[in-house]
Amino acid sequence: MVVKKPRIVIIGAGMAGLTAANKLYTAQKDGESFEVCVFEGGSRIGGRINTSEFGGDRIELGATWIHGIGNSPVHKIAQETGSLQSEQPWECMDGFLDDPVTVAEGGFEVSPSLVEVITNLFNSLMDFAQGKNVEFQENVAAKAFLNCGSEKPSLGLFLRNGLEAYWDSVKNGEEDVGWSRKLLEEAIFAMHENTQRTYTSAGDLLNLDYNAESEYRMFPGEEITIAKGYMSIIESIASVLPDGMIQLGRKVEKIEWQPSSCHGTTRPVKLHFSDGTSFSADHVIVTVSLGVLKARIRDESTMFLPPLPSFKNQAISKLGYGVVNKLFLQVNTTHDQETNESSKFPFLQMAFHQSDSKLKNPNIPWWLRRTAYISPIYKKSSVVLAWLAGKEASALESLDDEEILNKVSTTISSFLSSPTKLCNGNASSLGNYDGKELKFTNVLRTKWGTDPLFMGSYSYVAVGSSGEDIDKLAEPLPENGSASAPAPLQILFAGEATHRTHYSTTHGAYFSGLREANRLLKYYKCISDL
Repeated sequence: MVVKKPRIVIIGAGMAGLTAANKLYTAQKDGESFEVCVFEGGSRIGGRINTSEFGGDRIELGATWIHGIGNSPVHKIAQETGSLQSEQPWECMDGFLDDPVTVAEGGFEVSPSLVEVITNLFNSLMDFAQGKNVEFQENVAAKAFLNCGSEKPSLGLFLRNGLEAYWDSVKNGEEDVGWSRKLLEEAIFAMHENTQRTYTSAGDLLNLDYNAESEYRMFPGEEITIAKGYMSIIESIASVLPDGMIQLGRKVEKIEWQPSSCHGTTRPVKLHFSDGTSFSADHVIVTVSLGVLKARIRDESTMFLPPLPSFKNQAISKLGYGVVNKLFLQVNTTHDQETNESSKFPFLQMAFHQSDSKLKNPNIPWWLRRTAYISPIYKKSSVVLAWLAGKEASALESLDDEEILNKVSTTISSFLSSPTKLCNGNASSLGNYDGKELKFTNVLRTKWGTDPLFMGSYSYVAVGSSGEDIDKLAEPLPENGSASAPAPLQILFAGEATHRTHYSTTHGAYFSGLREANRLLKYYKCISDL
């Protein structure tokens, strides 16, 4: 009698899925312990990692940063593969984002000293929320927390209370060219809030759980981008897998499983694909995004038969998952701007009016008003980048290119033309745009929200959920079992949304893939307890 090798199927060829496949394949002593298959619904590997080119430059359409290089597995792979050096320029390669120019709506350049005060306030509040040691403005932060008045406060409420507490402790200056100091401080504070929205994917920080901030972890050390592109990491992880293990264009529509079944002569899990074919397996590692899982619950078109147990569906429903999109544009530069270093496009931070003030420029579209900044992807690039989150990011996906080019050109020109300095500051030069309308010639925007394979960008802990919901999402099925008689591990879950302390990151996805691969290796006694 021929003994069947256990068949392990991985759904999704992103960071989590490929890491799991890599671990399962390389852990086999003879290379024949398991049959491993990776089914990817799209036409490429990488998932939410997608390195591309635009305007002659290498860009990242998805994941961009290594969030701390100390002990980061992604940084280690990048070092080992030589991915941190490149002759071709790449996004954020030169520290250009350390030298911003801040301009308030109406073209008023803001004193760096004023920006620094509000930046320090915002950063100290974030440090307090994240449980770090804080000295600057600690009393303000503590007061902000006490004023939240809720068992489940949001980060957004905490931050706004912090700003109010700061205002209670200082006197605001007189009005200057339509901007009072208080309104200007609020606009700068909102600028940082909008950057935080892109960090977290929470369209509204009022929906972001405060308590979860202290659980979230980053690696120590600087944050860097990858010279040869993030896809070089994916390609390295996938390079050891044999031909045919990864199958593209294989979209799974339904997963049949046996809640009370143990292994017998029949493989207990059956996958049904969009092309009408099916495939049986002993174990399935599901790495689809939280957005896809949410969509299937929302549409009542369950991906699982029978449906997932209620604790799973509740976790999926409660956790947050948002849309963040990147907007790349190419600047139509003159010969003088190409040769004159001082005329290069700046790292432009934009402070917009926050109220329904008549001072709001009616030519600025609503979907740009919560964009914190726009900047060249590196100092000498003609490609500039803006980040959008939430409903603004979703709106961007439905606009045509011409409208984007016209509206962004009009908006940025209004910030860069004829600047006036606010608050008596010695602000940096805005370059050679005085009195000239800026023109963009090409546009490229991501569309993560409407991509059916992702339905958004990354996860966050929403108000009403907690890190426990992340753990529940990560639990394998069936759920019954014991140490002496473990459950048969039919369906396992991986992906950034399943990692309690590193959700929303590539290394969180990496760790989750390792976790589920090791779970199966331990199940088959290929490794001891971890």
